Amino acid sequence: MAERLPSLRPQQVLRVLHHAGFAIHHQTGSHVILYKEGHPRPITVPRHNRDTKRGIVAGIIADAGLSREEFLELLRE
Repeated sequence: MAERLPSLRPQQVLRVLHHAGFAIHHQTGSHVILYKEGHPRPITVPRHNRDTKRGIVAGIIADAGLSREEFLELLRE
């Protein structure tokens, strides 16, 4: 059975995406926009003063083209 995604601080999500090759392009309000060379569209990460819920994290993982296992491995680095 797959490991359950944790709810994460926005900074943790941004760190994992940085390890996956994404770079912060800009921030609009409380949302950070990241791009990666060769990736078809930008990734948006909400940067609020609370944890990012598991469903939002799952959507970010899918938008980034990562598997849950890849994401969790990058989280452990």
